[in-house]
Amino acid sequence: MSKITAAITAVGAYLPDYKLTNKELEGLVDTNDEWITSRTGIKERRILKDASKGTSYMAIKAAEQIIAKRQLDPKEIDMIIVATATPDMSVAATAAYVASEIGATNAFGYDLAAACSSFLYGMSTAASYIQSGRYKKVIVIGADKMSSIVDYTDRTTCIIFGDGAAGALFEPNEEGLGLHDEYLRSDGVGRNFLRIEAGGSLNPATHETVDNKQHFIKQDGKTVFKYAVSSMADACENIMERNNLSHNDVDWLVAHQANKRIIDATAKRMGLKEESKVLINIEKYGNTTSATIPLVLFDFEKKFKKGDTLVFASFGGGFTWGSIYLKWAYNTPDN
Repeated sequence: MSKITAAITAVGAYLPDYKLTNKELEGLVDTNDEWITSRTGIKERRILKDASKGTSYMAIKAAEQIIAKRQLDPKEIDMIIVATATPDMSVAATAAYVASEIGATNAFGYDLAAACSSFLYGMSTAASYIQSGRYKKVIVIGADKMSSIVDYTDRTTCIIFGDGAAGALFEPNEEGLGLHDEYLRSDGVGRNFLRIEAGGSLNPATHETVDNKQHFIKQDGKTVFKYAVSSMADACENIMERNNLSHNDVDWLVAHQANKRIIDATAKRMGLKEESKVLINIEKYGNTTSATIPLVLFDFEKKFKKGDTLVFASFGGGFTWGSIYLKWAYNTPDN
């Protein structure tokens, strides 16, 4: 019997209509288009303006698209993971609500929080369940409404983040396609460099914490950038070495879209001299946290061919980071 691997068999996404451009941000904080673009690669980001809609709204839309593309009966879905830093609410899992709303009545679900590495960790979790033979269809969705935790008077963060959701369906494969290896790491040294100070058990919400804007995301940009550059590059180099992959063997780098300079540094360490192998859409969406990696899959799906080698890379608060080696499992009608 062939070894079972977990392969991606469909992707879907949802992006809000509203585009927050660099030009508009010039009217909110002391910044300009040239400064933002040169340091991050971002030109615009999507914002979910409707205050009555949360992360679940975008996650549901992404899941519905996956179901439609794969022509699935939602009752066939075994499990849903929502990778997110911005769940609808505390305690009640956003994933459980998503499952109910899409009619996945036989599925169980939970949220996975590992900052910008959440989707990568979710891929690992889904693969483990499928390779065990216990489940056949697992949907992993990366979704974040970052505008809900961004202070639009703080120029160090409001230029970076956007809203969006995207996801992938994982199913068993016996052709040697799907997830082959992973290198995932974390280090609590990063706890205070990228964080929301209040709202958790350590510092519960009070009038004072709200007045002091302690419920918005804050980061030490220079420190995060330094760790991200070295950690993402190290993880990719490690995954390539232990799988005997040269730069010629890698068809696509699917990296977390936090900063174009970080992606460029990672590609350089991997020896990817061909820019066409490095997938970048940060200019359109900014950093959507858990959604960046699946949004890359969604945007570039038509470029992938069955058997292509993809190397994933991420880095997030906490700190969390890692790399995954995956063989693409299908062709689209256009390739």
